[in-house]
Amino acid sequence: MKKIIILLLVTVTFNCKDSKRDNGKLNIVTTTTMISDLVQNIGGDNINLEGLMGSGVDPHLYKASEGDVTKLVNADIIFYNGLHLEGKLVEVFEKMESAHKTPVALSDAIDKRTLIGSEYFASNYDPHVWFNIAYFKLFAQKVARVLSEKDPKNANSYKQNETKYLEQLDILETTIKATIATLPQEKRILVTAHDAFSYFGKNYAFEVVGLQGLSTATEAGVQDVQELAAFIIEKEVKAVFIESSVPKRTIEALQAAVNSKGYAIEIGGTLYSDALGNNGTPEGTYIGMFEYNVNTIVNALK
Repeated sequence: MKKIIILLLVTVTFNCKDSKRDNGKLNIVTTTTMISDLVQNIGGDNINLEGLMGSGVDPHLYKASEGDVTKLVNADIIFYNGLHLEGKLVEVFEKMESAHKTPVALSDAIDKRTLIGSEYFASNYDPHVWFNIAYFKLFAQKVARVLSEKDPKNANSYKQNETKYLEQLDILETTIKATIATLPQEKRILVTAHDAFSYFGKNYAFEVVGLQGLSTATEAGVQDVQELAAFIIEKEVKAVFIESSVPKRTIEALQAAVNSKGYAIEIGGTLYSDALGNNGTPEGTYIGMFEYNVNTIVNALK
């Protein structure tokens, strides 16, 4: 199926004119919900935006469908995370680039020397960079720059939206730091379904442990569950967390393993890791998601 989609993609791309919709605006396609929200904030009413992934979708395992092909070939710009987060789409983006389309890996804006290493990804880096707000600011600046280059007549609007959004991110960081400061250092141990929160942990002094490792493509075995159960008991961790884009059975198995050893562990709530919440909710935005996650973590671990 993948070869068929790639062949169709290249064929259609070469035979398709650069097409804007009837309203003359740039056609933008994004991958993850975090990037969709970011691009909408910067592009505003000046762009047509279509996201490939919705709420609760795991980008590690996402495969392009035939229905995605039309979106991709009609796009003037494709914004994606990069660092092999969208592992199944990498080959598609490479083919599009050779066909003179404009796929933009936002992670290229980051100094790779500052990233957390990972053996789970071909990039050799942990791709969950949006949990570092400073990196997300770099994403915003890159989006504004690319949009302005492609659509110079609206460059002032993109710049104004960028400035406004960066100010909102500054407020977000101040808010979450104040909330985290209420949680004692010894209680800052975050146990989740997979290790998506390493950048969060690095920035806010949390010890982060993911049952499945960095990629949801890996499966946690019985030994992994037992070892993590022992760790939880030793550290007297009060709660563990499920994730909206990862099946909850692994964390439920962990909870059962801990409880079987005579130690009570709670599921502290659902965190948004690889995808935002539903559209129209606070968690459906990057800023709302970040605030929700921090409040959930702190309240459960106190």
